[in-house]
Amino acid sequence: MAKKRVFVSFDYDNDARLKDLLVGQSKLEDSPFELADWSIKEHMTGDWKEKARKRIRAVDVVCVLCGDKTHTATGVSAEVELAQEEKKEYFLLWGYKDKTCTKPTKAKSTDKIYKWSWDNLKSLIGGER
Repeated sequence: MAKKRVFVSFDYDNDARLKDLLVGQSKLEDSPFELADWSIKEHMTGDWKEKARKRIRAVDVVCVLCGDKTHTATGVSAEVELAQEEKKEYFLLWGYKDKTCTKPTKAKSTDKIYKWSWDNLKSLIGGER
């Protein structure tokens, strides 16, 4: 079975560590996904949104890593909005056990933030939501 391609959206200023953890999980032998590491690292100028849109179009699902300041991360909100516009599946992951994690402002009120566990991650990537 082919692995799902995943675009990861996260707050660069506060949650880069979370992405590193997800990278580690993607390398596990039983991982059902590979990361399309195309997140935009540059400041939000020029055509960054169009670059992000093209990258989001090329994946199967978008994983949004949520930290305690995600609601202030304009880039994460923009990527969620792009995923919605492109009709791409996405899900939100609670990044820290010891912090109150927040949704991006463009997340829907019905979007749940899921507990980050290996079993949950595999199920979410598989489409269970």
